[in-house]
Amino acid sequence: MSIVKDMSLAPSGHQKIRWVRDFMPALSGIEERFRREKPFAGLTIAVSVHLEAKTANLGLVLREGGADVHLTGCNPLSTQDDVAAAMADLGVDTYGVYGVDMAGYENLLVETLKCRPHLIVDDGGDLISLLGDRCNQYGERLIGGCEETTTGIHRLYARQRAGILPCPMMAVNDAKAKHYYDNKYGTGQSTMDAIMHTTNLMVAGKTVVVAGYGWCGKGIAMRAKGMGANVIVCEVDPFKALEATMENFRVMPMDQAARLGDLFITATGCKDIIVKRHFQVMKDNALLCNSGHFDCEVDVAALGEMAAERFDRRANIRGYRLPDGRTLNVLAEGRLVNLAAGNGHPAEIMDMSFAVQALSLEWLAKHRGELEKKVYNVPDEIDDQIGRVKLAAMGLAIDELTQEQRDYLAGWEA
Repeated sequence: MSIVKDMSLAPSGHQKIRWVRDFMPALSGIEERFRREKPFAGLTIAVSVHLEAKTANLGLVLREGGADVHLTGCNPLSTQDDVAAAMADLGVDTYGVYGVDMAGYENLLVETLKCRPHLIVDDGGDLISLLGDRCNQYGERLIGGCEETTTGIHRLYARQRAGILPCPMMAVNDAKAKHYYDNKYGTGQSTMDAIMHTTNLMVAGKTVVVAGYGWCGKGIAMRAKGMGANVIVCEVDPFKALEATMENFRVMPMDQAARLGDLFITATGCKDIIVKRHFQVMKDNALLCNSGHFDCEVDVAALGEMAAERFDRRANIRGYRLPDGRTLNVLAEGRLVNLAAGNGHPAEIMDMSFAVQALSLEWLAKHRGELEKKVYNVPDEIDDQIGRVKLAAMGLAIDELTQEQRDYLAGWEA
């Protein structure tokens, strides 16, 4: 039932999956318990996350828990064809082909949903969007689902307010193990790694403009600063802008920063962050990329209309030569640069994020029939459990409160 590019690529995919499994101890511990307890026996799970080795590991863990797993991507440029082939070879129904157009990408999502899932894992809201519209006939068995990204959770709350959320959803992105750890440290490292690998250029000495100072933007700015860049932050939130200032970053509107930057990285989850008026004043050979979920933060279409010539400069870099002779360079078509032009977050980071996914799905399965069609936060006990498992895997220990201290913190008498 799988749709992949080439099954002969499977050996390379198996190698990648074996590698990351050695560095994801929290998920390995969950897998061991799932193998014994089978919390998903009789349930079908559809997973739409960037289709690469760490996601494959999550799929295998869910299958060990008794689930019938159907796996697809959430971005046509982040799918790794060898990993997709490996998962199909392992008997997991997998629907993913690198580089398909948007119609082809949506078709792969629809094929995945034809399994009529009980549970879903979404990354950006594509599955929930289809289930709430043209694929609602495949949602009659839905128990609930999990959302991985900030952007996707914004969409969930919008659907909840409109009364059109198809099922209960867990805000996995808002878990401490996700936004403190994944969004900041994972995005920071993987974004800078992808940019350096793709461009083969220095970061030190460059002016790096980071649009958005949420958890992802904080991680990117921190890593760029650590590598010797002069970092400018652009924000709309006054307190995030103040925080960036206190961290010794320059803060200014994009209209000013556009003239100064050598490298621009968007991480806002919004649209039209870098647009035509910004392109008009940028330096020759400026680099533009996006680390927010969708490819609407840098207005690549407007840049294409402005350009006198478009040409490929390196793998994953498109040059746009403007009529005045300047060239602006867009990485990964304006899609998620850390995945479309890199390998995504490190395995140790995704270990925690996917542990949240696995345990949240188990929580939803245990509470089937009890939940309203709304967005739920990940319970603190799941978050804390993952944090402690991760500390133990790193050989670290922390203090514990005594009962007397707990009483002191909980009471008013003292």
